[in-house]
Amino acid sequence: MTPLDRALRDRRVLVVCGPGGVGKTTVSAALALRAAGLGRHVLVCTIDPSRRLATSLGLKTLGDKPRPLPLAKLLPHAKGSCAAMTLDTKRTFDAIVERHAASPEARRRILDNRFYQQISAALSGSHEYMAMEKLLELSRDDRYDLVVLDTPPTRHALDFLEAPDRMLSFLDSSVLRYFLKPYFAAGRLTLKVASRTGALALEIADKALGLQFLGDLSEFFLAFDGMYDGFKVRAAAVFELLRDPSTGFVLVSTPASQSLQESVFFHDRLSVRDMPFVSFVVNRSHLERPRTARRRAAGGSARVTPGLARLLSEIYATDQRLARQERAAIARLATLAKGRLVRLPELESDVHDLKSLAAVAELLAGPANA
Repeated sequence: MTPLDRALRDRRVLVVCGPGGVGKTTVSAALALRAAGLGRHVLVCTIDPSRRLATSLGLKTLGDKPRPLPLAKLLPHAKGSCAAMTLDTKRTFDAIVERHAASPEARRRILDNRFYQQISAALSGSHEYMAMEKLLELSRDDRYDLVVLDTPPTRHALDFLEAPDRMLSFLDSSVLRYFLKPYFAAGRLTLKVASRTGALALEIADKALGLQFLGDLSEFFLAFDGMYDGFKVRAAAVFELLRDPSTGFVLVSTPASQSLQESVFFHDRLSVRDMPFVSFVVNRSHLERPRTARRRAAGGSARVTPGLARLLSEIYATDQRLARQERAAIARLATLAKGRLVRLPELESDVHDLKSLAAVAELLAGPANA
């Protein structure tokens, strides 16, 4: 049994990471389907705004509530189940505010605040942070044996691990207090400047953004002040979950140099943070094939003309040259992996339904072929 298959049988949480465009969503869905076939009750959750998960599952839409998938025909003998959902960042943020605001009045002030309405879905790091918040919630849901989280498409895969620190730094109102101390007097917003630096910052902001923006900003931080400690507590709980042996990280890349370098860097950061690594998945690989394949490509059938046979042979040779180059490129990854690496071949067509997804799941479960 491969390390990846063991993780699908034994782990409680699998976090699928990697930069955008490497196939994380398809890999996440295939892992969930494979685990369901092994008898587990699985939920796969994505935050991908392109709705790639719905496409991979053959669905037109996928909402922010778990949707059971029809596996009876695909896996008739499996005792497991699989559900899927897309995370809505703003709704998740709203739900956190509704649950943890200090009072109904504070909750109303935050949710109605124009600054909050703008930043709750667009703030840098909010996608990643809300994914972590949702993961904490779903990991405690007894309906599922395994939660597979498809992390957000980011410029750098490490953004997922760094998101809580960035979010908490932003929400820490002491940062804002360096520049100003907002307070209300006789129903009128006034701003008490805390320093000369703050005075200059306020003057620039007031000219550029207007006092109303500063009022919304101040109101937001005042209302949010009582929730900051709760965010810190939950962020600590998330990091504890990510370090737990019941959790595992699957790092997805392509054979491209930049993608491989990022996977190596992410693996190093996992080691530093004592977070459990499960496997690398190198997607869209050219795999080396036996010489018999070359003979077939050169024209094993009498119906193939000499010209076509020569062309097929050249295509095969090019394909194998790419395979050798890619094997050399992933050499460091293979050394780090110690047998925990799977290469997925470049597919002839997109994954667009459960049947084609099941084929990917079988490839993932096969022998590590690095």
